[in-house]
Amino acid sequence: MAITLEEARKNVQDDLQIGVIDEFRKSNWILDHITFDDAVSPTGGGATPTYSYTRLKTQPTAQFREINKEYTPHEVTKERHSVDIKVFGGSYQIDRVIANMGGIVSEIDLQQSQKIKAAQALFNDTFINGDSAVDSNAFDGLEKALAGSSTEYNVGSSTIDLSTSQMVTDNFQYFLDMLDEFLRGLDGEPSFIAGNTKLISKLRACARRASMYQVTKSDWGTNVEAYGNIPFVDLGAKPGTNDEVVNIDATKGTTSLFAARLALDGLHGVSFAGVAPVQTWLPDFTTSGAVKTGEVEMNAAIALKASKAAGAFRNIKVK
Repeated sequence: MAITLEEARKNVQDDLQIGVIDEFRKSNWILDHITFDDAVSPTGGGATPTYSYTRLKTQPTAQFREINKEYTPHEVTKERHSVDIKVFGGSYQIDRVIANMGGIVSEIDLQQSQKIKAAQALFNDTFINGDSAVDSNAFDGLEKALAGSSTEYNVGSSTIDLSTSQMVTDNFQYFLDMLDEFLRGLDGEPSFIAGNTKLISKLRACARRASMYQVTKSDWGTNVEAYGNIPFVDLGAKPGTNDEVVNIDATKGTTSLFAARLALDGLHGVSFAGVAPVQTWLPDFTTSGAVKTGEVEMNAAIALKASKAAGAFRNIKVK
């Protein structure tokens, strides 16, 4: 069964867990919209919870034929992939004296919300930059999946300069033509266009100049900016730092744009069967011990079922 976090919260009885799931959703567009295939069972004695799938690498073909002649056989090419569900999140400790002090902001609420914020940032970072060969505890991200693929666009080509307002005015038409070409290279309309804060501001400026800038409201009442019907997603900073998830080259001032189609036959999440992807444990001050621990945790990975369901647009100069 495939679920979103919105659907997962309906199967949770604990109001606390529901609230934490909502916190993960309302300030992270991808987590609010990605579908999780909760098909991995933690039972069976295996040490690693693995999700195996087949990734399509090429598109199917069709042709005309003459009477009494056969079609030229052609099969789509595919390759076997597997991802392991990874566990990530964090813990915090609070002395019972501090927890009972009260005040304008509850210390537990503060630490809990900040830990959720950090877990969201870690998901975004791994969603793009994750590499299990570098960190065996992380899942693989889009950078690794898209390296050398047909949807890695403008690799090694000339830089598109959007570094200043004047450069945006001079180059926005050329850039949007390339952006449309890049997006049409995917296997369907993407669910989002993602990048760092600097790039999103440049995309907004280009879309405004072309009268393609749209703003709608999310279910949480926040503004969702879009290029036509495709939302912009600011991937923000890595957890515990001010470093952008999507790097800006310090020498060239260039960065990358990512787009993907969220679907079970495109890009989707993976989670344990029958278990909400997000869980939390509050400090238990009903037992002895002065210092208690609270935790926030997510169990997930991502799977790219079709190589053309996601892409990266390189060499965009933003500074």
